[in-house]
Amino acid sequence: MTDRRTQLARNLAQVEERIAAACAAVGRKREEVTLIVVTKTYPASDVRLLADLGVRHVAENRDQDAAPKAAECSGMPLTWHFVGQLQTNKVKSVVNYADVVHSIDRVRLVTALSAAAVRRGRELDCLIQVALDAESGDAAGRGGVAPDGVAALADALAEAEGLRPAGLMTVAPLAGPYAGRPRATFERLREIATDLRAAHPAANMVSAGMSADLEDAVAAGATHVRVGTAVLGSRPRLG
Repeated sequence: MTDRRTQLARNLAQVEERIAAACAAVGRKREEVTLIVVTKTYPASDVRLLADLGVRHVAENRDQDAAPKAAECSGMPLTWHFVGQLQTNKVKSVVNYADVVHSIDRVRLVTALSAAAVRRGRELDCLIQVALDAESGDAAGRGGVAPDGVAALADALAEAEGLRPAGLMTVAPLAGPYAGRPRATFERLREIATDLRAAHPAANMVSAGMSADLEDAVAAGATHVRVGTAVLGSRPRLG
């Protein structure tokens, strides 16, 4: 049986080829797109192998899994991204390991995360999660805020000690006018990101695209793609 390192190396190479081809197709440089490997449900041993293979950005979506995994992999040259919906009672733990939080969707979370970051003496990059299936002013079921709520959240992040407004994140929606239309979803996110940068020039991260739709995200200007299955393989969720 092929050993795990060889399997991961092969999968990484295939994903790298996809990203490079997607960049070339639209005249972008490969270095404009950062690969984040989503390691949720996979063990710390895989994270160590990925780091050894050159991966520098990894993501988790549940604090109860992420916290022990990050601790076990401390000292490695990794940037940890938290990409799941974040409850305020988890922020004290998340600020211990996360460098980037992708799921800001309400002012209450900004307030709690800021207080925890200050107590910990850390500064976190924060992305506002945009839900293109949300009604005006409301949050969607999968997390995220409607486009008309982005500006206020960005202002709140800019004013919050220990936090920086770093950009936007979205997930292709399962319902609403953008369902089944990843390219349109990511192009709409690019429009919102352009407006955001007009007010907050440093907020230039655009986190979009996963294993199935990373090419659409790259074509629409994503700076970060979040890939799990295509690198780590499919298996049942834990927990």
